[in-house]
Amino acid sequence: MIIKVERIYDNPKGGKSFRILVDRLWPRGLSKDKVGVDLWQKDIAPSNTLRKWFGHDEKKWDEFKHKYFNELEKNNDAVNTIIKVAQVQNSITLYSSKEKRFNNAVALKEYLEEKIKK
Repeated sequence: MIIKVERIYDNPKGGKSFRILVDRLWPRGLSKDKVGVDLWQKDIAPSNTLRKWFGHDEKKWDEFKHKYFNELEKNNDAVNTIIKVAQVQNSITLYSSKEKRFNNAVALKEYLEEKIKK
């Protein structure tokens, strides 16, 4: 199973992998009919409260992941949907943030990989 992480603005139309947008909000400036997204899994994104609190602050990264993982534990349907897709085909979780290292898609990938190992 391969799950990659990619910024949606870097390759809006996509390729052969199954593309899952994991942001609660649709990316600014991109038209839904011109972007290659196979699934918009907005319910798997961090809550608005957590997202705003974190603000992509590197100093809050570990605490953000802890809180986000707790949210994901209560969201089995959305998590299992991504796992099922990724078991069948290569998948890319898409995010829109300018921050490439500290964003919810990176944290989600870590969570999914740990969940699959269990």
